[in-house]
Amino acid sequence: MIGQDVAPYAVRKEQGRGRLYAEPEAPTRSPWQRDRDRVLHSAGFRTLQYKTQVFINHEGDFFRTRLTHSLEVAQIARSIARQLRLDEDLTEALALAHDLGHTPFGHAGEDALKQTMEGWGGFDHNTQSIRLVTLLEGRYNDFDGLNLTWETLEGLAKHNGPVKEPSPYLAEYDEKHHLALHSFASAEAQVAALSDDIAYHGHDLDDGLRAGLLHMEDIESLPLVGDALKRARAGAKATEKFDRERRIRHETVRQVINALASDLTDQTRRNLEALKPRSADDVRNAPYPVVSFSLAMRSANAAIREFLYAKMYRHWRVQRMTRKARLATVEIFDVLANEPALLPDGWRVRAMSCDEVTRRRIVADYIAGMTDRFAMEEHRRLTELSALG
Repeated sequence: MIGQDVAPYAVRKEQGRGRLYAEPEAPTRSPWQRDRDRVLHSAGFRTLQYKTQVFINHEGDFFRTRLTHSLEVAQIARSIARQLRLDEDLTEALALAHDLGHTPFGHAGEDALKQTMEGWGGFDHNTQSIRLVTLLEGRYNDFDGLNLTWETLEGLAKHNGPVKEPSPYLAEYDEKHHLALHSFASAEAQVAALSDDIAYHGHDLDDGLRAGLLHMEDIESLPLVGDALKRARAGAKATEKFDRERRIRHETVRQVINALASDLTDQTRRNLEALKPRSADDVRNAPYPVVSFSLAMRSANAAIREFLYAKMYRHWRVQRMTRKARLATVEIFDVLANEPALLPDGWRVRAMSCDEVTRRRIVADYIAGMTDRFAMEEHRRLTELSALG
């Protein structure tokens, strides 16, 4: 059976706006199941396994990567979508695809490419996700990219809400495949976007505690987190210290994620009841996002985010690695943008037969697609005499 019993305000197959390049529908899968599967089989998705969140890939095997993060977002998003009677497959496809455009080295790599591309069309990971699925993935004979549905592309483009100033590439793509950038995205896309925040808070707390950057006493007074920690300690049964602390950490994070997801679901139900949308377009054209946390939970979220920035993202150990990663990314870019003959096959041919704007974009695309490990090795090959080319 294809499809689900979804609410009137959900995205519905019969109201779908199709793909840029028309394709016969699959007899056994909905359009959004196909989108999800295309994302899963893409090269961009596989590279997320070795792209980091906070820690560089070689710092430890148990820290989150962009791949594990995307899977966690998809699990949370699909669970919420089920409760709200949204299309689960579209929600999952968006959750899995939302980080495809991220660079190696997390935000350090993105900041470096923003710096090098300033004045040359800029760089941001949301636009890079769109470039990947509409242009850079070369898997089909009949078109570039993955030829995803309008609904999936809309959700990726409006990941953070209506787009008032689209990047040059997004504006160019919108000219041929209008994504209604001025409006909100579907409820499915809104769920995927806020599930990203839920997953971030949960796993960054977990990774920070595991790495020793955060300590239990640091989070005792945090709203939401402190209460979860208190309940986890009260229910702990293990007596051996290491086992007890590990279980308390996991139980705390589990309760934080559950509280955030439950609040989001409950508040969104209240929003839907007040708005009474009768179609997905009613959600898109609403005066505010339909999917949201309660005011109290937004306040708690802000406090958690501020805490993580102060205690974890700006920790001296993280800052040291961030600086090295940013410098390495800039050096790779400068070498290849100035000497495109050093690019590997395929990339080299295109970069040597175009203008400077296009050449710099090609180099940015090349670097953005690297994993942490590949970027470190490429930097070594380009800058160390002892390294083989």
